[in-house]
Amino acid sequence: MFDRLEIKLVPPGPRFAAQLRFWVNGKDVVQEALGEGGRGPYTADALPADRPSPLRATGEARRLELGEPDCTGGCCGFLTVNVQRLGEIVQWSDWEVPRAAHTPMPHPPPELHFDASQYDAEVARAEADRVWQMHS
Repeated sequence: MFDRLEIKLVPPGPRFAAQLRFWVNGKDVVQEALGEGGRGPYTADALPADRPSPLRATGEARRLELGEPDCTGGCCGFLTVNVQRLGEIVQWSDWEVPRAAHTPMPHPPPELHFDASQYDAEVARAEADRVWQMHS
């Protein structure tokens, strides 16, 4: 059985621009890994208007930044994962989870496997939904 991805927008707040959250199988991956104060990537970086999104999976594995702790990624590191297309499967693997001094030892999420057509459709949907630009 495949994992299911949903990409959700977090509107801008007083301190941060609009950002994305990644829900897999009904759970917020960023919150699960980083806790309540964790942030997803800025929408403008993850869904650029002038080029394909880095979320798109290709046959070449690449590291994707999915979030950072409330103390910032420059302090404690970023939540990252390798994303790669393997035929009709998109795989997220080799997670790196930041370690903040005030939190217990982090446990990386499991390896995830998405049906490539569902994954592609969800990334395309997020790329096409530019409503966040009105809030930036």
